[in-house]
Amino acid sequence: MNSFIVMQGRTYQEEKDLGIIWSPQQGKGNTVPHSWLRMKEVKKGDQVFHYVKGNIVAVSIAKEDCKAASKPDTLQGHSEWENDGYLVNLEYHELDRAVNVRDKFEEILPLLPVKYSPFQDDANGNQGYLYPCNEELAIKLLELISELNIYQVDKEQLELSIDDVRRTEHNTLIPVIAETESEVKTKIRLGQQKFRKDLMPLWESKCALCGINLSELLRASHSKPWKDSTNAERVNPYNGVLLCCNHDALYDRGLIAFDGQGRLHISSVICEEDYPLYGLIPLTKIRIHSENKVFFKWHKKNIFEANQALVRESHITDVEETEQPMNSDE
Repeated sequence: MNSFIVMQGRTYQEEKDLGIIWSPQQGKGNTVPHSWLRMKEVKKGDQVFHYVKGNIVAVSIAKEDCKAASKPDTLQGHSEWENDGYLVNLEYHELDRAVNVRDKFEEILPLLPVKYSPFQDDANGNQGYLYPCNEELAIKLLELISELNIYQVDKEQLELSIDDVRRTEHNTLIPVIAETESEVKTKIRLGQQKFRKDLMPLWESKCALCGINLSELLRASHSKPWKDSTNAERVNPYNGVLLCCNHDALYDRGLIAFDGQGRLHISSVICEEDYPLYGLIPLTKIRIHSENKVFFKWHKKNIFEANQALVRESHITDVEETEQPMNSDE
């Protein structure tokens, strides 16, 4: 099962009434936006989150694979779209209480992919129709939906009103969320188990930096994170490096990186005098496999260097604030 986020806006009510999502096959000038072409990826059983005007307002399950279909009659008013399109039949489950993305964006932002993110860094939705939703983001959205829409019985509560009981018994979201969340978590767990198993022998079952070989302290660190990887990349053992838990945390947060030659790079966030505390030796060069290079380079550019850019930006802001002239009244 895969998950998607559909940006519906003005077409939501029309499509919900029909129990579908629909997009044209081509745009003006025979262009094919990625968010339209992605419709072809939707298969029976896949999950779709519906985003409308800043809110997740519904969850649906695909009743069948995507198919080619003409523009439905109720969408004929949208003359800017070609008639030929892609259609998916869905079972909609509208939320009693929508999830406001901006209100929860601090929890959502770390889970967004670098490429094809449905949301901008300011919490606004990106233009387009259908976006991929990685498993970690799907779980977070399900958790946020559950918090707002599924009644949680207080174990210390002695009495429940009849309305509360009915709400719990007839809430169609409960089985949908329970089943999909379980399936998504299982997919992640099995993928991570395979990734670690295949990664261990590539690094002789010890930390690439400090040589620790106690299995309980070793982490299979993804270079290209789960949220940004394809299904194949997620379990590719060359998309990672074996590190102790301390070095794994530094690598995961972009505080260290390796280049295509296996040379260690250390973030300016870490003071040189503190290198020994973190077990970091400048110019250290680890032995890598040629297949690691493309993933190490991705991590260095998109995580390590992006982190460095944020540090520089923060430093400039701090300096500007410090150098502001004093108010004449002070």
